[in-house]
Amino acid sequence: MVDRSYRGESPKWRKGSSSEPGGECVEVAVAGPSVLVRDSRDHGAGMLELDSVQWRTLTNAIRNGDLDGR
Repeated sequence: MVDRSYRGESPKWRKGSSSEPGGECVEVAVAGPSVLVRDSRDHGAGMLELDSVQWRTLTNAIRNGDLDGR
C-alpha cells in the first residue's frame, strides 16, 4: 500500500520492501487520484504520473512477468 499525500504536502515516497541498497528500484507516492513513480537513485530525472487504470495495468504486467523480456 502507498501512503496518500495531501494537498499542499510533499509526496510521501515509498520504496519497495525487497529493494536492496544500491539496487535498481523505483519509488511510488500517491498524489490525489494519481500514482507517481520515480527512480530511487535519480530523483531529478523526473517522474511518471499514472491514473488508477494505468497503475493497475502496470502492476499486473509486472506480476505476470510481461515486462521481463531482457
